[in-house]
Amino acid sequence: MGSDNSTSGGGFILVGFSEQPWLERILFVFILIFYLLTLMGNGTIILVSYLDPNLHTPMYFFLTHLSCIDLTHVTCVTPQILFNLRGSDKSISFLGCMVQLLITLGLGGTACILLAMMAYDRYVAICQPLHYFTLMPPQLCWTLANISWFLGFSNSLIHTPITMTLPRCGHHRINHFYCETPPILQLACVDTTNYKKEIMILSSVFLVFPLSLILVSYARIMHNVLRIKTLGGRQKAFGTCGSHLMVVSIFYSSIIYVYVTPKSKLSHDVTKFVALLYNLMPPFMNPIIYTLRNRDVKEAIGKLVMQNSKKRT
Repeated sequence: MGSDNSTSGGGFILVGFSEQPWLERILFVFILIFYLLTLMGNGTIILVSYLDPNLHTPMYFFLTHLSCIDLTHVTCVTPQILFNLRGSDKSISFLGCMVQLLITLGLGGTACILLAMMAYDRYVAICQPLHYFTLMPPQLCWTLANISWFLGFSNSLIHTPITMTLPRCGHHRINHFYCETPPILQLACVDTTNYKKEIMILSSVFLVFPLSLILVSYARIMHNVLRIKTLGGRQKAFGTCGSHLMVVSIFYSSIIYVYVTPKSKLSHDVTKFVALLYNLMPPFMNPIIYTLRNRDVKEAIGKLVMQNSKKRT
C-alpha cells in the first residue's frame, strides 16, 4: 500500500488477537454474550425510564443519556470486533476507522462530563431536597446534557481529523482490536511528540475537571449525610447516590488504568485485554448496578412485565 493511499483513504488491518486463533474463538463467544446482555440491560433502562411516569425525574433523565452512551459505544465497537474475530479478515476501511474513532472519543468525553452532571444532581437531591425540582427543572437538565454531548464531540471533532491524516508511510497494521488514538499514532512516520502533549492536556481536562466536580459534590453530600441523626435517614441518603458512586468508580478506575498506566510496564496483549474490559464492563455493569440497587427501577420493570402479561391473557 502506497504512502499517499494509506494516509488519506486506505484501509487498516486490526491485528487484535490474531496470533492466538484459539483465543479468538473463546473471545467471540464471550464478547457476543456481553454485547447482547448490554443491549438488553441498557435498552431496558431507557424503556422503563420513558414509559414509567414515576421515573420522569432528573436522575433517570441523566441515566437514560448514560445508557444511550453505553448502547452507542458498544454498538460502534463490538460488531467490528466480532467480525474480525470470526475469520481471517481483520480489515476495516479508512472511513469505518475514522467513524469509530470519532464516536468512541466523543462518547468517552461525553460520559466523563455527564457523570459530573449526575453527581451535581445527587448533591441537590440530598443537600437541597425541598428545592430539588426547583433547582433541577427540565430545561436545566436538557442544558446540562447538551453541554456534555457538545463538549465531548467538540473534542472528538478536533482530534479525529488530525489523528487520521498523519502521514503513515504505508503502515496500516493497527496493533489493537478497534480504532483508538494511541495505536493509530504508532503508525505515524512523523514526530508526534507535541501532538501527544496536546492530547494529554485535553485528556487531563476531561478526566480531572469532571472528577474534581464529582469529588467536591460527594464531599458536600458526605458532610450533609453525617449531620443526619437517624440511621435510617443516613441509609436512605447513601442509597440515593450509592449506584452513581459505583458507576463512577468502575468508569474512572478503568479509564485511568487504560490511559494513565505506563505502557512500558504492560505487554501489548495485557494492554489489549485491559482495553477490552474497559469497553465491555462499564456498559454491561451500569444497568445491573442501577437495577439491583434501585427499588424504583425494579418496581417499574415489574409493572411493565405485569402489564404485558395482562395484555397477553
